[in-house]
Amino acid sequence: MTGQVITIDHPLVQHKLSLMRRVETTTAEFRALMREISLLMAYEVTRDLPLKPEPIQTPMASMLAPMLAAEKKLVLVSIMRAGQGLLEGMLELIPAARVGHIGLYRDPHTLIPIEYYFKVPTDIEDRDVLVVDPMLATGHSATAAVLRLRQTCPKSIRFVCLVAAPEGIQHFHEQHPDVPIYTAAVDEGLDEHGYILPGLGDAGDRLFGTR
Repeated sequence: MTGQVITIDHPLVQHKLSLMRRVETTTAEFRALMREISLLMAYEVTRDLPLKPEPIQTPMASMLAPMLAAEKKLVLVSIMRAGQGLLEGMLELIPAARVGHIGLYRDPHTLIPIEYYFKVPTDIEDRDVLVVDPMLATGHSATAAVLRLRQTCPKSIRFVCLVAAPEGIQHFHEQHPDVPIYTAAVDEGLDEHGYILPGLGDAGDRLFGTR
């Protein structure tokens, strides 16, 4: 199966991503933009959620109104730590979603991800999962996270990021060709240290002001 990549090209998403890329953007601005862009991306990623008619009473009359059929069946899984920035905005739009966390850090020499934390809802096999991480660079962390999630047998998995590199997309879909990638941009490629060019720098450091 050929891996699917969906680029979210809404003008507001593209504008806010450009603001995030600028080197002069402050930590506070970066954090606010991350929350805003994640909310907008969640709108696009969830546009095919099923609806069901439910009876409600308006001030004028009763009616069958379209309501989300599976809001409580969604799980947002953040790849720590930078994934927290995307998670917060998405939760504003989907407050009933459950939340999971996967803690991974990248070995600076091998670039291989090492897991240090994993916690997801116990009934995840009945749920659709959105895995969130701002950057898909080498693809190793995303690939490892989804592989770990597969052990819990979720109903479906989608991966959501702000910026992806072609190398990361290729590596990810070699391992998970059935998992669609939603991103705001596919950039040129990686530098010798595994960072995306032009990218936006280290999303975790910019989000938390640690560099």
